Amino acid sequence: MVKLNKIYTRTGDKGTTALGTGSRVAKYDLRVEAYGTVDETNAAIGLARVHSAASAPALDAMLGRVQNDLFDLGADLCFPDETKKGQASLRVSDAQVARLEAEIDEMNGDLDPLRSFVLPGGTPTAAYLHLARTVCRRAERMIVALASRPDEPVSAQAVSYINRLSDFLFVAARYANGKGASDVLWVPGQNG
Repeated sequence: MVKLNKIYTRTGDKGTTALGTGSRVAKYDLRVEAYGTVDETNAAIGLARVHSAASAPALDAMLGRVQNDLFDLGADLCFPDETKKGQASLRVSDAQVARLEAEIDEMNGDLDPLRSFVLPGGTPTAAYLHLARTVCRRAERMIVALASRPDEPVSAQAVSYINRLSDFLFVAARYANGKGASDVLWVPGQNG
């Protein structure tokens, strides 16, 4: 269990931070950028939840589970080695990816098929979910770049989860837009 009794440690004052393994890396290290962007995704989802709590309790519950999963993903990325002082490190699981897929399918079943791209907007919940989706895509690009390095292990489930999450956030945004009724659609060449 996590126990924080002092928030500042001064150990990062020289531009480094500790991974879960205890090894120190630069604060701009790609692994740190990746899990930091996962944290940004989580914060953007938190903004969406400010609006979804009252208006869409089932969606809000899904988003709460995702926020917890994102801490699991951060832990997965923070521990590049398989073990932590003799214990197995926390990893994103196939079950978490499967749950996201099931929730995507559940929400998408209530939506009409798209006939155009969707512009970010509509309800406040949807707008923040679109913001979370774009931050999630940035996190995915970083995680995939990290995974492409031969000396930087990243679990396959971590890559699958972040990829599926951006799909989830897109469908969730449409769902939050009155099940697509308030979607703002792209009109090609409208202002040309």
